[in-house]
Amino acid sequence: MNKRFYITTAIDYVNGEPHLGHAYEKVIADVIARARRSLGEEVFYLTGTDEHGQKVQQAAAAEGKDPQAYCDELAARFQALTRVLNLSNDEFIRTTQPRHKRVVTALLNLLHARGELYKAPYRGWYSWKEETFLTERDRRPDGTFDPAWGEVREIVEENWYFRMSRYQHWLVEYLEKNPDFVQPDYRRNEVLGFLRSEALEDLCISRPRARLSWGIPLPFDPDYVNYVWFDALTNYYSLPVALGDAEAARPLGEFYRAEAPPTEAPLRLWPADIHVIGKDIVKFHAVYWPIMLRAAGIPLPRQVLVHGWWQKDGAKMSKTTGNVVDPFAVVADWGADAFRYYVVRELDIGPDGNWTDAGFKARYQAELANGLGNLVNRSLAMLRRYRAGRVPARSGELAAEAGQTAAQLADHWRQNRLQAGLIAIWNLVARANQYVDQTAPFKLAKDPAQAARLDEVLYTLAETCRVLAVMLWPYLPQTAERIFQQLGLTGSPARLSEAAWGGLPPGHTVGEPQPLFPRRD
Repeated sequence: MNKRFYITTAIDYVNGEPHLGHAYEKVIADVIARARRSLGEEVFYLTGTDEHGQKVQQAAAAEGKDPQAYCDELAARFQALTRVLNLSNDEFIRTTQPRHKRVVTALLNLLHARGELYKAPYRGWYSWKEETFLTERDRRPDGTFDPAWGEVREIVEENWYFRMSRYQHWLVEYLEKNPDFVQPDYRRNEVLGFLRSEALEDLCISRPRARLSWGIPLPFDPDYVNYVWFDALTNYYSLPVALGDAEAARPLGEFYRAEAPPTEAPLRLWPADIHVIGKDIVKFHAVYWPIMLRAAGIPLPRQVLVHGWWQKDGAKMSKTTGNVVDPFAVVADWGADAFRYYVVRELDIGPDGNWTDAGFKARYQAELANGLGNLVNRSLAMLRRYRAGRVPARSGELAAEAGQTAAQLADHWRQNRLQAGLIAIWNLVARANQYVDQTAPFKLAKDPAQAARLDEVLYTLAETCRVLAVMLWPYLPQTAERIFQQLGLTGSPARLSEAAWGGLPPGHTVGEPQPLFPRRD
């Protein structure tokens, strides 16, 4: 059984509505997943929701709701977002699902049996907002804590700890020997800088049930529930185990027994190939998570791919100031592919980005409507007008450029250079539009002696549209499929190998052109 290419997003905390950051992360993971499928790989794409912890318990109480009912409502919104964005995710995991809880319980039992967990008293400062203990390093010079931590109180209590500190030296060595483990490079350097300058402390992995009841109970001490991050990070691993990945489950040994064998053929998923996450949670994914797995004897994921944050009009997005971007509203107004195009074209994976409504409209008009849309529309319209929609004999005037673009794309996709791939495709769009201007088919059509030349031009344009549909599929899947429909093709544009020049058969009849991106005033 072959291992699938396994890609995940961070799971979204259900203490608010989905926003631009959530949508962006899901889109880039989807483009990577589709690109790998386009390259012929079997892919499994996971996203989901993080539903335990203090903030959820408090938010539910504030609304007078049972925590599970509260989570069900918000999880439904995040599941709706996957449909609105036309994501190709294979599964949606929720940390309140029994399948997840069983694996977390097994992992806790395994770590406990291996002596990786211990109980000890703790006195210290606790941020209720961020659900984390703070140290003296978190204090400002005047002794106060940054308001970003919310209410901070000193508490004294016994808790369970994970022996994270003993793995610090191992993790530094691992990051040095595996430079691709955290990408981009500067994020890896940040993690290494932190590990070389600060001593890792053991991680408190429990909260007393008297204070927090909304969580997975510790199987060896039911007076405590599991710390939300220890629970949440495990989702990437719990899903493969729950779906019957025997290799993934093996380290859990006697501590894991599936409730029922999987109904479908078991999958081989673990280790994850890419965890796509935001820059604010790098420490959890590049420090806590690999150490948790190492301590349990579970293979590590292959890469943590870190993206930046979005601003709106140069300012931090905030519900209070109202400068937010609602992905549901944008898609309802402009379409999923326009949204997908803008976020990938505007922001490369890594740096921060800035959403402006004017920038969105400008890209829509210039690149989608006037660039791609106009090319497809006029290519098919001329073929229908001058040849009754019948494809003439093959010609290869743009074959070299198309082949070069396909080769570039494959390379960009394997390196997760999504923005560079989109730029390469649009260079071909621009070249094809330039080709129309240079060859002037509407002039050739007026001269019967130029009929053969007109055939060459019309074939070249129609075939370029077909090739572009194949290249665009990971980014703009609905648009790619609509181009195929307008070309009268019944196959799918979902394989890059189909971008090989000459796939449009002579004598084939194309369909009616429809605007792909209607112009907006």
